[in-house]
Amino acid sequence: MQIELGLDTFGDTTLGADGKLKPQDQVLRDVVEQAVLADELGIHFIGIGEHHRADFAVSAPEIVLSAIAARTARIRLGSAVTVLSSDDPIRVFQRFSTLNALSNGRAEVILGRGSFTESFPLFGYALDDYELLFEEKLDLFAHLIRDEAVTWSGQTRPPLQNQRVYPTLGPGMQVWVGVGGSPDSVIRVVRHDLQLMLAIIGGDPRRFKPYVDLYHRACAQMGRTVKPVGIHSPGHIAATDDLAAEQLWPHYKAMFDRIGAERGWPPVTPDRFMGEIQHGSLYVGSPETVARKIAAAVTALGVTRFDMKYATGPMPHDQLCDSIRLYGEKVIPMVKEMVAGVQNAA
Repeated sequence: MQIELGLDTFGDTTLGADGKLKPQDQVLRDVVEQAVLADELGIHFIGIGEHHRADFAVSAPEIVLSAIAARTARIRLGSAVTVLSSDDPIRVFQRFSTLNALSNGRAEVILGRGSFTESFPLFGYALDDYELLFEEKLDLFAHLIRDEAVTWSGQTRPPLQNQRVYPTLGPGMQVWVGVGGSPDSVIRVVRHDLQLMLAIIGGDPRRFKPYVDLYHRACAQMGRTVKPVGIHSPGHIAATDDLAAEQLWPHYKAMFDRIGAERGWPPVTPDRFMGEIQHGSLYVGSPETVARKIAAAVTALGVTRFDMKYATGPMPHDQLCDSIRLYGEKVIPMVKEMVAGVQNAA
């Protein structure tokens, strides 16, 4: 098992040196600088999320990724996630096939439904069609990446008859589906013969092992070749465990309390925060602490990719860069060594 380690960000609107929120144009430029740093450190992947809210600066990930592509050489470039339900699969395909061409085959797209719904009214879609939109659009996208000329019909858009779509897809692009923990969603990934990315944002990551097992059983039953499986979880790294928790706590609380107020969740408490660090899926601490936790999760689940969501709430740019640097310089080498040790022992 060759483990790959990447990073994700939603482009959270961050605090400046004056303690005030930065304008979103500066946040976007900071995200590009963070990705350039990740490339210099040899980190495998940078994922950029899509949102349509004041607290996240990125609404057009592909444009940000193109800016990153122009300034990097090795790092793979993807979305985290592309909200396919409220987009046009053909336009998504065209944007990512263009990114793939410009980056010499470094593009990845992670398709999902997202955890926010602002894009539905913004682009004129009904939440009542939530399931149908994603199912049909994912089916069409699967045809687009495989068929030279696409013939397709459904309920959510006019049919296509022997339609060619340009630019054609060159080699290298990977297509993932982000899944939050539903058996039906895992089966759908296998049915469309795509790659599975599990979004584990809370609780013991080992509770997702049945979904990984289901993926393998479904591949065997449907005659699919097993593809890489990945997990995505939030985290932050600093010199010590105490410093990492101290730095993250006010920003973690600010973000989750704001979202919680919209969704009827209770405010986050310090005990719950520390519980997620110690026993859940919050990868926070010194490089060694975080490396041990990542290695334990990927070996327990049997996955080959881990992406850490390194930006949570309005944490300042310089602290994000420090975390990225520790991840690339210290955490990744330790994780690879630990995972290799487990494999050799087996």
